[in-house]
Amino acid sequence: FVQNNRAEQTATLDMDATLVETEKASALWCYEGYVAYQPINTWWAEQGLVVHTEFRDGNVPAGFEQRRVLEEALESLPKRVRKVRMRSDTAGYQHDLLRYCDEEKNKWCGRIEFAVGCDVTPEFKKAVLEVGEEDWVVLKRRERSGELKETARQWAEVCYVPNAIGRSKKGSEYRYLAIRERMQDQLVLPGMEQDEKGLPFQTMRKGGVRYKVFGIVTNMHWEGQELIEWHYKRCGRSEQAHSVMKEDLAGGTLPSGDFGENAAWWWIMVLAFNLNAALKSLVLGGQWVYKRMKAIRFHLINIPARIMERSRQLSLRLSAGDSAYGWLIQIRARIAGLASSG
Repeated sequence: FVQNNRAEQTATLDMDATLVETEKASALWCYEGYVAYQPINTWWAEQGLVVHTEFRDGNVPAGFEQRRVLEEALESLPKRVRKVRMRSDTAGYQHDLLRYCDEEKNKWCGRIEFAVGCDVTPEFKKAVLEVGEEDWVVLKRRERSGELKETARQWAEVCYVPNAIGRSKKGSEYRYLAIRERMQDQLVLPGMEQDEKGLPFQTMRKGGVRYKVFGIVTNMHWEGQELIEWHYKRCGRSEQAHSVMKEDLAGGTLPSGDFGENAAWWWIMVLAFNLNAALKSLVLGGQWVYKRMKAIRFHLINIPARIMERSRQLSLRLSAGDSAYGWLIQIRARIAGLASSG
């Protein structure tokens, strides 16, 4: 329905799992050390819709059967979409998934372009160490004004072929990019030294300097700055969508100790999320597309008025001179236009 009224030729699918902390007896322990469920969602960035979701136990790895999840998500896309791209964190670094995207195994959408966070293994670190200092490029951050400002991070192309794809001459060829950030030197008290295993990210030393290290694998030919900037957008919008699901629409407040009932609750919440997204994009428009439910509730739903029924018709009576009158008339006209267009 949304695609029919606001067509998009490209579908960028952000695949990400989110933890829903709970105290339900049937829930299982997650990797962060508390009881939770861990649904995985596939979010269509251009339309702001969830095209696929799967409710899971908390102990299920985020990347479990991610290729199957992607295939099911593709079946939910309108066939008028011409280009499909996929973004994921390191949970999506699975060579069967990458191969599926790169080898055009899906008949209707063809080759799927992707950018996925890769595991920073000891072999990957060795490849990063071989990159010359002159090959590192300063990574820039785009401000809201559109201006690019330099950051403390640098990126470089890495000559790296993992064993999983290096066993055959017919194997897929991907680009690997490394991102490094210099760590500030801090005084450490004796006996309180922290090794790498205690950090939430991988590190490496080069020339006496310690760096944070991250990696991205892709089959796209975009310039590095543009590609990394595009990949980082996944963290902002899809994570915000998870926050809306769990906080604004009560997805994080599960009603039952039964897994099936909680899964049904999650699906109903996703339906409400998509209806809310359709309302904002097709009816409200403008700055309201990025507003959260609290703002919509305050400015639209909670407008003081009286609903009256007369001659089998419902009418809404507002106070004299209410500024919301013109806005509500406009909203009604847009909804009527959507109904007539089917």
